[in-house]
Amino acid sequence: QVQLVESGGGLVQTGGSLRLSCAASGSIRRINNMGWYRQTPGKQRELVAVIADRGSTDYADSVKGRFTISRDDAKNTVVLQMSSLKPEDTAVYYCSAAVLVTGDYRFNDYWGQGTQVTVSS
Repeated sequence: QVQLVESGGGLVQTGGSLRLSCAASGSIRRINNMGWYRQTPGKQRELVAVIADRGSTDYADSVKGRFTISRDDAKNTVVLQMSSLKPEDTAVYYCSAAVLVTGDYRFNDYWGQGTQVTVSS
């Protein structure tokens, strides 16, 4: 019913920048929180940044001041602008959204397929 598709990952050198984008599509009535998570092999998925439907944001301490999350509700998209990238930012990045599907009465969480971000030293 709902698909999230990420784009923008890739390989970048330390100190560089990348912009991740995620577009939600399907029978969407409303989207509440949208966020980005990341995961490396052998570790749990961790929150990177989240933005509420009214625009308030929250970031992991490790990315504060370097990453910026934004959303466009007209297009059902969320963007993560990453700068001053470090090798420890290397991970698979996942987009997530809490979506109220048309005809449903509760929000459910949906996930994208993930996009690889690699920061070389």
